[in-house]
Amino acid sequence: MPRTLGLTRVAIVEDHRLFAESLEIALTLEGHDVTRIPITEGRNAADTVLAATLKARPRVVLLDLDLGAAGTGVRLIRPLVRAGAAVVVVTSEDREARWGECLAHGAQVVLDKGEPLNTILATIRRTSEGRTLVPPEERVRLIDRFRHELDTRRATLTRLGMLTPREQEVLRHLMAGRPVREIAQHFVVSEATVRTQVKSVLSKMEVTSQLAAVGAAHRAGWRPDDDEYAE
Repeated sequence: MPRTLGLTRVAIVEDHRLFAESLEIALTLEGHDVTRIPITEGRNAADTVLAATLKARPRVVLLDLDLGAAGTGVRLIRPLVRAGAAVVVVTSEDREARWGECLAHGAQVVLDKGEPLNTILATIRRTSEGRTLVPPEERVRLIDRFRHELDTRRATLTRLGMLTPREQEVLRHLMAGRPVREIAQHFVVSEATVRTQVKSVLSKMEVTSQLAAVGAAHRAGWRPDDDEYAE
């Protein structure tokens, strides 16, 4: 027989159908009023998901970060919080900076999808009761981690902006895993010329190896032009 612990209107925003259905069943059995938000496709998928979630007028939103065609769930947190919903992020993302980003946008707590179902259910109950879900010092630590990563990304993008067009092209080839010899053949120049350009890239990016330069560019979200370089 279902247990009635106090009706809470809950919206589930999750693109993994089996996981979403499992949450819906479990929460319904707990006595909650549950709405599972469909994850649509198309150009305005994120806006459609947000509108559908707001229409449900939830007290608590269980939100995944990777919403497939609707993109990242992070962009939904602030408008949901402004509408009065308590956002509980449930994700397989394990980077602390990513968790800190969710908290900085107003999420109540971030839970790993590997947590037992009872943990998620207990979190819903505690959220409904207005309890503190993340110790203040832990919240500050995670948000600081996010802000540090954000500052690092901005600094890296600034350095990448100092590269000449040819140096950017060379870096893009390095990111595609191409060796100096192949890059030289592509541009019809000597290997020595490419090595000089690589040294300039490393100097401007303030790193000491090609691997570090490629890693920094990837972490900053700087991507090559797929049409031109995915040969």
